[in-house]
Amino acid sequence: MQTSDILILVAMIIYIAVILGIGFFYAKRSQSSTEEFYLGGRKLGPWVAAMSAEASDMSGWLLMGLPGVAYFTGAGEAVWTAIGLACGTYLNWLIVAKRLRKYSQVAGNAITLPDYFSNRFHDTKRILMSVAALFILVFFAIYVGSCFVAAGKLLNTLFGWPYIAMMIIGAILVFAYTLIGGFLAESASDFIQGIVMIVALIVVLAGSIIHIGGVDNVIAFIQSVPGFGSLTQTATPLTADVIQQNDTVLAVQQLDASGTPLWGEPSALGIIAILSTMAWGLGYLGMPQVLLRFMAIRSSREIKVSRRIATTW
Repeated sequence: MQTSDILILVAMIIYIAVILGIGFFYAKRSQSSTEEFYLGGRKLGPWVAAMSAEASDMSGWLLMGLPGVAYFTGAGEAVWTAIGLACGTYLNWLIVAKRLRKYSQVAGNAITLPDYFSNRFHDTKRILMSVAALFILVFFAIYVGSCFVAAGKLLNTLFGWPYIAMMIIGAILVFAYTLIGGFLAESASDFIQGIVMIVALIVVLAGSIIHIGGVDNVIAFIQSVPGFGSLTQTATPLTADVIQQNDTVLAVQQLDASGTPLWGEPSALGIIAILSTMAWGLGYLGMPQVLLRFMAIRSSREIKVSRRIATTW
């Protein structure tokens, strides 16, 4: 193992230790009542509520998925996606947050979304609660699974460790600190992750620009690739399928004799495609992990501060 790999591993071990420490720190408090475990006693401050909401809803795709799209096809889809997400975040905090914070407490002091729906609409037969719980269970299992996939792929790429094993270990760690420390531990760890994600994005961006040779070289590269810097086009990398040892097929970009990536003619990004890309932001209005932060924030008067923090993030 190289020195750089050892340093990365040490940093990850420290990070995992901190996350587990947070779980144990909040363990006693979270076990004091059901409301404490599921909503942290509705005492989240504006910074923790905003940052933890954004870190949990962005997850692995912000650091791996979206940059990959931008790297492979240019600014078009990535920029419109980012704009849609910012708008969706703002509207979610503006329209939903205050109402949900107030009504979830008035409606029988609901501590989960299915519980809130059932109490809010006087569902005495608990049909609405059951349907909501089923939807969350099915679709959120897929969503959470994708986060574990991101963790497994990251560790596999960095160290060459078995992908499935790393995914399982990541899942065990997440379940451990969540079950031990409850909602407060999860929110506190997401707050820290939000800070780490911002720092990582800034450092990687700055390091990449320095490695390339400055902003001028970055601009020159963008201009040299057809459609790469356009908001109405997407770049088209010329790819070839490569079969790996485990029989998986990867689309790898072709290179010329000098090692320069090859690109084809750009594809148009029409108004329908742009609106469809921006529509990602509408998903925030129904994300349980975000809506729970609205229910758990300390006061509805602090939502305006959280909205500004979340949108800026």
